[in-house]
Amino acid sequence: MKTDNKTKFITTKSFLLVAIVSLFVLSGCDSTTDKTEEHNEEEHHDNETTVELTAAQYKVAGIEIGKIEQKTLSNVLKVNGVMGAPPQNLVSISAPLGGFVVSTELLPGMKIKKGELLIVMEHPDYVQLQQDYIDKKSKLEYLELEFKRQQELNKENVSSAKVFQQAKSDFVSMKAQVKGLQEKLAIIGVNPTTLTENNISKNVSIYSPINGYVSEVNVNIGKYANPTDIMVEIVNTAHLHAELTVYEKDVIKLKIGQKVRFTLPNENENERLATVYLIGRKIDADRSVRVHAHLENEDTDLLPGMYINAFIELNENKVSAVPEEAVVMSEGKYFLYVLKGKNKEASHFEMMEVVKGVTENGFSEITFIENINSTDLQIVTKGAFSLLAKMKNTEEDEGGHGH
Repeated sequence: MKTDNKTKFITTKSFLLVAIVSLFVLSGCDSTTDKTEEHNEEEHHDNETTVELTAAQYKVAGIEIGKIEQKTLSNVLKVNGVMGAPPQNLVSISAPLGGFVVSTELLPGMKIKKGELLIVMEHPDYVQLQQDYIDKKSKLEYLELEFKRQQELNKENVSSAKVFQQAKSDFVSMKAQVKGLQEKLAIIGVNPTTLTENNISKNVSIYSPINGYVSEVNVNIGKYANPTDIMVEIVNTAHLHAELTVYEKDVIKLKIGQKVRFTLPNENENERLATVYLIGRKIDADRSVRVHAHLENEDTDLLPGMYINAFIELNENKVSAVPEEAVVMSEGKYFLYVLKGKNKEASHFEMMEVVKGVTENGFSEITFIENINSTDLQIVTKGAFSLLAKMKNTEEDEGGHGH
């Protein structure tokens, strides 16, 4: 009976020892399994945020690298307008006395210097005007002498006061007529001081009063131009300005000196700068006000009448911004791709989450989720969607292989 109890005790002790050893073995296996799974999860997380491109893939994707810029994107007013020229820089040439066009070599777009010959014209009235001037100038010389002679005789009481007054009246009247003819000759471009009976001409020449470019030609040789007809228009593009249309609800936001960024409709990337110089004081029929802005730099590519798209900066706050196509969306979040390394064989990129702000004129405001120094970051400014597609395809391949 005692022998049986001892045997049972040894058997029970052996069973417990085996159970304890098994437990340690199982615990060791679980620990190894957990470490392996943890390592795999870390590798999978890295794969989710990084992507690698070979040199060939980099070229095909059209990757471009840039840096984060400082842009004024918030609190701006988007408006439209046209390029305009100051009144003194836009000249309309006409023939004040009318006439026939004898010669001209003008073509739209030609560069013209001040004083350069534009048009030669002729008309019988030009001849008559010169004849009248010479005739009356000659009579004026005679009447002046007669006036002085009668003045001396009147002092000596040799001539009557009536005769002296008549001589004075004739002289003053003729002097006024000669002065009037001088002004008419000046209008048609004839210098009265050099005009004599030997150089009367049926032709007159019209010269440019400013430097600039021919913007319009409305005559041809042989055509008769009336005094009210505009024959040629010349514009000086050296001092063009932006004429902006701002609706009345936004006028209160404007101030003299605010910066203006504008582009032509077909040149969105070529941004030009101007400054608000004048704000109109009249509301037009469409409830808008004209705003005049001076260009910061002269641009000979601009012409009067060109349409422009403009942004008036209502404050000077600047934000971190990147090209709009540099920001990609994945699973409801926004990301940038940052270049982490590059060699001859491959380039490595890391996806970084950002908060996307306002988007204007091709740029988007961004803020990084993590507190990092973004000054020297090399970001993908073009081709980010190709990187996202590459990453998604890689994840799908890995997921399919796992199954």
